[in-house]
Amino acid sequence: MHKALADPLRIRLLEALWETPQSARELADRAHLPADRLYYHLGQLERAGLIEIAEYRPLARGKVERVYAPAVTEPPSDAASPEEMAEFLGSTLDATRADISAAYRSKQAGGHREVDVHRGALRLTNEALAELREHIARLASKFGDRDTPGVWTRVVIALVDLQDRPSPDATAPPERTS
Repeated sequence: MHKALADPLRIRLLEALWETPQSARELADRAHLPADRLYYHLGQLERAGLIEIAEYRPLARGKVERVYAPAVTEPPSDAASPEEMAEFLGSTLDATRADISAAYRSKQAGGHREVDVHRGALRLTNEALAELREHIARLASKFGDRDTPGVWTRVVIALVDLQDRPSPDATAPPERTS
């Protein structure tokens, strides 16, 4: 993945595909490059698992063209090994780093991009954590319609316990020792 994201052209191709699925010809028109120059880069992104073929579009004389889209990556299940989870998280953070870098490059070039990064720690009870998860799910549902007009905005939220939670049947708080 690092190799696939090491080339600025591949990052631009990935950004373009986040807006809408496109063929190599459409991407080439957008990048002002010949389509045959992009196939190598699209192959690198596909091998890294960052994009996939979303459909095959029919062309004249029975030919077809591939239409590429960002790969849908689902988080591993709770049964995943720590290594599988770390690999998924690494991929997510790499893609987020690319998003933030591209946004700042665009801002430096005079574009208008919004970037908000927040990091903090909250003390949450099990009930408060459940409520926060419900709020996040409602927001994702409300704003997650792919057909709604607007600007594509990447959102990455991680809720990670920084210490073990008491089991639900624990009645007394743990004793403190000096």
